Amino acid sequence: MNLNPKIKNSTFEINKFSIIIPVFNRPEEVRELLQSLTGQTQKNFEVIIIEDGSKDKSDKIIEEFDNQLDIQYLYKKNSGPGPSRNFGMKHAKGDFFIILDSDVILPSAYIKTVEEYLKKNPVDAYGGPDAAHPDFTALQKAIDFAMTSFLTTGGIRGKAEKLEKFRPRSFNMGISKKVFQKTGGFSNMRFGEDMDLSIRIITDGFQTALIKEAFVYHKRRNTLKQFFKQIFNSGIARIHLYQKHPKSLKIVHFFPLLFILGLISSLILLIFSIPYVFWIYILYFLLIFIFSSIQYRSIKTGLISVLTSLEMLWAYASGFLYGIWKIFIRKQKKFHKFEKNFYE
Repeated sequence: MNLNPKIKNSTFEINKFSIIIPVFNRPEEVRELLQSLTGQTQKNFEVIIIEDGSKDKSDKIIEEFDNQLDIQYLYKKNSGPGPSRNFGMKHAKGDFFIILDSDVILPSAYIKTVEEYLKKNPVDAYGGPDAAHPDFTALQKAIDFAMTSFLTTGGIRGKAEKLEKFRPRSFNMGISKKVFQKTGGFSNMRFGEDMDLSIRIITDGFQTALIKEAFVYHKRRNTLKQFFKQIFNSGIARIHLYQKHPKSLKIVHFFPLLFILGLISSLILLIFSIPYVFWIYILYFLLIFIFSSIQYRSIKTGLISVLTSLEMLWAYASGFLYGIWKIFIRKQKKFHKFEKNFYE
């Protein structure tokens, strides 16, 4: 494998990237991701697949790419995504670790884009945005809109810089070997483990950045039921993060709950012939429909985006409130909903 010249910066040198991908019962997703890696214009990377106790294994898929990629396949007992990524990084030979979810596809210039950015702007950790591939289904595109649009998340998931230091997320992030050695990598949190690591990275004084051009195509969940479970647990995870990092909880994290409470209140007022507040929500969802229809050039996707946006806000608010109830009212320790049947 031909390696590029060393990338020099103030804290580390990169001879080789190690791409870390945990997987659980999703071999076909791994096939698509590996296929996208074979088309990278830069080749100075290895791939490490960590099978996290899957019954539906990816080993046969991996064999198809043995002659096309520098690839390791590791199998371990199920422990969740965080410990699996740590397991992979301990076996990595590279100087800089790129961490991806198994349900992403990379544009052909992804590695090149990251490499060129780090040459000019040396940082210890980075994150990139996600996007919907043109071949994605209308539902996948609608979920992408709900998760990334300024109208729904304020653009804080990778399409706009925040005022505070950028916090990478594990579907598309990179950390130096030095960061892994210093922080110990991901915690045992089942959900929210990427935000926990990002907070610790910043607390330890490392520099982070958003590489806007280093986007991935993120398929996310394939059904509304799976999408609900994912976001519900994200709401719970925000409360767990507050327990570990009290300063991490911001006013913006209460917005989905306030939105849903406002929507319920507007429906109650509508019963008593007071429609004014309800019309604000009608206008909001109309804007979602218009912006999504234009973005994806599909009225169908625009209509589904209204549903996925409402579901996302409802699921997050529900999980957030459920977490408050369980942890602060019932005084329970860490817990998760849908942990055993998360992918069903």
